[in-house]
Amino acid sequence: MLRVGLTGGIAAGKSLAASTLQELGAVLIDADQLARTVVEPGTEGLLEIAEAFGPEVLQEDGSLDRPALGARIFADPDGRARLNAIIHPRVRREAAVAEATAHSASADAVVVHDIPLLVETGQEDSFHLVLVIDAPHQTRLRRMVENRAMTEEEALNRIGAQADSGTRNTAADVVLHNAGTPADLAAEVRNLWQQRILPFARNIEQRQRAERRGGPALVQDRDWPRQASLLIRRLTRIDPRVLGVEHIGSTSIPGLRAKDVLDLQLTVASLQDADGLSDALAEAGYPRLPGIRQDTPTAEVPQPRMWQKRLHCNADPGRPVNLHVRVAGSPGWEYALAFRDWLRTNPDMLAAYAAEKDRCAAIHRGDATLAGYAACKEDWFTTFAAPRLNTWKNDAGWSPGRSVPR
Repeated sequence: MLRVGLTGGIAAGKSLAASTLQELGAVLIDADQLARTVVEPGTEGLLEIAEAFGPEVLQEDGSLDRPALGARIFADPDGRARLNAIIHPRVRREAAVAEATAHSASADAVVVHDIPLLVETGQEDSFHLVLVIDAPHQTRLRRMVENRAMTEEEALNRIGAQADSGTRNTAADVVLHNAGTPADLAAEVRNLWQQRILPFARNIEQRQRAERRGGPALVQDRDWPRQASLLIRRLTRIDPRVLGVEHIGSTSIPGLRAKDVLDLQLTVASLQDADGLSDALAEAGYPRLPGIRQDTPTAEVPQPRMWQKRLHCNADPGRPVNLHVRVAGSPGWEYALAFRDWLRTNPDMLAAYAAEKDRCAAIHRGDATLAGYAACKEDWFTTFAAPRLNTWKNDAGWSPGRSVPR
């Protein structure tokens, strides 16, 4: 089951995106609707709100007076925090029940959680995919004044009570910009559904890697570290056997051109733990790639059994990832970390590796897959880089826990 977190600033167009996704077949779980349910008359939630904010936030019939409560809290951060502490845990419990019901009805369901304060409540690492609907500040302000009968001051207070666009977008896998017409946004949502969401859900259900086509195209993207950080937070929380996750490989090295595939290293205590995590990783969107069970040994450590690992890859067609699952302290685990740190601190070796990448990319540019490009570099890693890397480690006193400049 694919879990999508949907959010966006007030008047950005999130509700239109939610209704479009629901029309396309997603199971929609609306946090705002659940927030109303958990404070209906007679609920413990409403009782706590009355105790926290006084009887003036209740109407004569005992129901919640939302305008009165809103006037109290939207310019009061402490008041919002008290209200959130009452409502949010209850909403999450209700959302979990709704999600379990959807999963029982269909194991391959796409469940979209519509959460206005998804980022503010730190939930961006709880989903397979986070979709943010964004719009320019002035556009949102105009919509609130014209369509919601707010004064400009009221609209600004509402906007100020939420995360700013930069913070919200940083937590996203996908940002859709809604500066045009409603039809424009709906079309973008439909395209995302067909091109990414449905294939992602299908790949999770079938436990298969997203298709990759074409030879190496070396690029630079300053957004790689942010993307890796978000995926790392998600992976770290899936199971206690995950001892840590690190961004490794070319995309972790500033200024180095690379193929647009994030390499991440997930650390475990044993190969048994690596195998035991296979199901959890597949459910998280990283099915195991069969047939790859070790890295290429070096002359310094020639025993193949010392280089065992498990390789998992992305089910998400929109974000290629190689997830290397290695045992802490193993030669492959240490090599991946040391090689990254070496290149980050050694311009000469960085230039040498960049030249090797360019050479292999030129040879294999017309290939149908990346296999030839990867194989082309192996000899450089094992015969050229490995002995020089060992010398650097000894001279620098490098250890896996020692930090180096990024």
